[in-house]
Amino acid sequence: QVQLVESGGGSVQVGGSLRLSCAVSGIAVSSYCMGWFRQAPGKEREGVTAIASGGSTTYADSMKGRFTISQDNAKNMVTMQMNNLKPEDTAMDYCAARPLRTLSSTCSTNASGYANWGQGTQVTVSP
Repeated sequence: QVQLVESGGGSVQVGGSLRLSCAVSGIAVSSYCMGWFRQAPGKEREGVTAIASGGSTTYADSMKGRFTISQDNAKNMVTMQMNNLKPEDTAMDYCAARPLRTLSSTCSTNASGYANWGQGTQVTVSP
């Protein structure tokens, strides 16, 4: 059974930081694109960042320079470091997985193809 469990969400003031973690079981992150997505109140779900097992990363423009995705194959975990948080970052954040096509693949932040999803963790940024 595939399971993705997010943790690390919470409430933080503008300019603060959070580190989200995604613990994965049932599949190996080394064989998948691992991505983070979020859905803010009143908005559609959007891609935030994604990483391939070879280390290539993809970021949405608004997150570049503030967020960093990484993974630990030995621990079978994915993390997202979130710095300089803004009110517009308030959202439910989800971890998701999509099978890699090749070892050299880059991973899209388009939700299409990400078949395995966690339950989400809430990030709230207050002014």
